[in-house]
Amino acid sequence: MSDPNAGYDVVILGGGSGGYACALRAAQLDLNVAIIEKDKVGGTCLHRGCIPTKALLHAAEVADSAREAEQFGIKTEVVSVDMAGVNSYKDGIVAKMYKGLQGLIKAAKVTYIEGTGKLVGPNTIEVDGKPITGRHIVLATGSYSKSLPGIEVDGERVITSEHALNLDRVPASAIVLGGGVIGAEFASAWKSLGVDVTIVEALPRLIAAEDPDSSKMLERAFRKRGIAFKTGKPFESVKTTDDGVSVTIAGGETIEAELLLVAVGRGPVTQGLGYDEQGITMERGFVMTDEYCRTNLPNVYAVGDIRPAIQLAHRGFGEGILVAEHIAGLDPKPIDEDGIPRVTYTEPQVASVGLTQEKAVEKYGKDVVVSYNYNLGGNGKSNIIKTQGFVKLVAVKDGPVVGIHMVGANMGEQIGEAQLIYNWEAFPADVAQLIHMHPTQNEALGEAHLALAGKPLHAHA
Repeated sequence: MSDPNAGYDVVILGGGSGGYACALRAAQLDLNVAIIEKDKVGGTCLHRGCIPTKALLHAAEVADSAREAEQFGIKTEVVSVDMAGVNSYKDGIVAKMYKGLQGLIKAAKVTYIEGTGKLVGPNTIEVDGKPITGRHIVLATGSYSKSLPGIEVDGERVITSEHALNLDRVPASAIVLGGGVIGAEFASAWKSLGVDVTIVEALPRLIAAEDPDSSKMLERAFRKRGIAFKTGKPFESVKTTDDGVSVTIAGGETIEAELLLVAVGRGPVTQGLGYDEQGITMERGFVMTDEYCRTNLPNVYAVGDIRPAIQLAHRGFGEGILVAEHIAGLDPKPIDEDGIPRVTYTEPQVASVGLTQEKAVEKYGKDVVVSYNYNLGGNGKSNIIKTQGFVKLVAVKDGPVVGIHMVGANMGEQIGEAQLIYNWEAFPADVAQLIHMHPTQNEALGEAHLALAGKPLHAHA
């Protein structure tokens, strides 16, 4: 390790998606980089978030495939769910990706400093008492699982997503507090693994940040799958019982289960790290920045979950690259938050990019916003794999497509083209003239644009 007091071009506090992307891109641009991490490079996403949860969801999908194979003429049965085996599969993926990431950091000649850092000056991070100085500082300290007043997380009966990923058994029943992305994904996976699940959500619908049509479709699918949910029902209290938990919700109703998963969102990790003391503008614990992720302190940037708005690993990753290029004197284009793709990996998947219909009407006016909903019932591949759902387009009359919302098995895989359509401001007619592969689910995107361009072939305009 080179002398930490020699001064770096860039010192990054936090080695998650935003921090390591910034480090690798900055090193690529010949900047001298140090990254400080108290735990493991890769952060929440790799170790306690995206990667292990998606592995758990895939194991759940395999269980569903085995259970439902008879509809395809194949006779199988699920003998049991071996949680040790599921965890071994999941942990193996994380370990492989972690090793690869460590190799990338080493190959890029990024100085890796293990320890707990604190901002002590506009150009200085103190790590376990030692000052590390940099011409530019990038704050990338990530987020933590939030709880609610009156809830004591004990890691056994009352757990967060981190605990849920390390369960050594399949619980008989569970209450999921929170019907957002994290809550909906765990409810979906657990149901497939044989858990009796109930979601409790204070807002009027599940995945409330998505278009109402997407929420409605997911709720219908969950009902069909036997996942219970109570929307518009704020949490009141929880007490542990001899064999689990008893949760009271608005109206005095009580629900009992073996455990309670608290999935009420994630908060920024900013407390006690010196941000306030150094005069950084903060709001509700979040670091405020401009469109280049610059804080109000010269040469201090912030990326990822500590900035307000949607908390996604790929958002932090993109911001890390943007900051590295900005520091290097390039002219990167600021990120359009609405152009960041979003996927909820439930069964069925919910994928979107751009504006919901409500937001489009708010922005452009009711008279100029048009929408089209293409049902997957008209899509050959969706029929083959027996999934239901839709592709919904929201567009400006005689203008571009400003929102794409999709529900159905595997629809997260279609978000690539969808985000190009939104970010390149394509008109329905631009996409309609492109030939989409048959038979694929991707073809549904083409069909929807054909219909919105006034050329519906397999659909009603």
